[in-house]
Amino acid sequence: MGLKQKLHTLKEKYKGTKMAPAFNALHTFLYLPNETTHNGTHIKAADDLKRTMNTVILALVPCLIFGIFNAGYQHYSAIDETLRQAPLANFFTWDNFVLGAWTVLPLVLVSYGVGLLIEFIFAVIKGHEVEEGYLVTGMLVPLIVPIDIPLWMLAVAVAFGVVIGKEVFGGTGMNILNPALTIRAFLFFAYPTWMSGDKVWVHGAVDRQKEILAGANVDAISGETILGSYAQNTTNIAYDYWDMFWGFIPGSVGETSKILILVGALILIFTKIGSWRIIFSTLVGALTMGLIFNGVVSAGWIGESSKFFGLMNVPFWQHLIIGSILFGAVYMATDPVTASQTNKGKWIYGFLIGFISILIRVFNPAYPEGVFLAILLMNVFAPTIDHYVIEGNIKKRAKRLKVKTA
Repeated sequence: MGLKQKLHTLKEKYKGTKMAPAFNALHTFLYLPNETTHNGTHIKAADDLKRTMNTVILALVPCLIFGIFNAGYQHYSAIDETLRQAPLANFFTWDNFVLGAWTVLPLVLVSYGVGLLIEFIFAVIKGHEVEEGYLVTGMLVPLIVPIDIPLWMLAVAVAFGVVIGKEVFGGTGMNILNPALTIRAFLFFAYPTWMSGDKVWVHGAVDRQKEILAGANVDAISGETILGSYAQNTTNIAYDYWDMFWGFIPGSVGETSKILILVGALILIFTKIGSWRIIFSTLVGALTMGLIFNGVVSAGWIGESSKFFGLMNVPFWQHLIIGSILFGAVYMATDPVTASQTNKGKWIYGFLIGFISILIRVFNPAYPEGVFLAILLMNVFAPTIDHYVIEGNIKKRAKRLKVKTA
């Protein structure tokens, strides 16, 4: 019996049973099911949900690969600072890749394993096909967390995010909050010490700190992010602008390389999966808020003794190459389910995300990475924005009709 015949036999076996959704999901993994509609009028197109999700994953893969190398590079350069003198020459090495893969790939496996398991359970219980929406969420989650976050914490957060952020609303296409951001928010508020500080961003730093506290004679590994340094009014930043742009800096796994994020943005824009209006307006909003804060500092309204001075004094354009605002604008804010749907609404939605992100970054030094909270906040208001945009358009058309018929 050939493989095709065996699969057909298994399909007939599970047909009509509770396990049919689980079998169909595995049977058609990464492929379209061999079924087509026959009745009614349908729009024929080359894209579908699974292909859309795979395209987004394709746009994320460069960030994942870079994050693997960066995990190893940050670890070894924290031990031997001379490696930072020639980052490009010391970055793409086998040692960096092995250490990075050893720490990053388990995050990916836990994210997909726990998330898809919950998706399968809900599909079996509800009797519907397994939805492909988590394919992107499962890739996003490992890229937006610190490198050394305990795997059990990640598993708990993924379970919370999938159930509370998605399934309770009805599954893919029905959720009002981005599931990946819900997971990140849960981690920050439930385990804040593992989502901030100067030890969680470099592999091995937490363990070294524990050994020092226990009295062991070992060197500490520090890995404070640039945002963390600015939040503490530190003016001596160890990284130049090119390090920030290329991504040779501590940070979440996949958020440091701005050049690769821009490559991903081009993929999403040219495939018409991500809205260029949202991406562009988010960056404009961030630059606007940064300019306002620079103006406040230039006017002398705030002194260097203020705890807000460090981040207020950051050049407005530099906000785009430090932290996660560019990653959030490209991969999170453009989520077609939770973002605004109207063109005018997308401009408003994106601008407010960027504006509020820098506002949170400056006025909450304990959480200088405010883009995720800003996106979640605007997820809630996106339907309201679209409502008033549509209402305004209706009134404008009604007024125009009244003038023509008068």
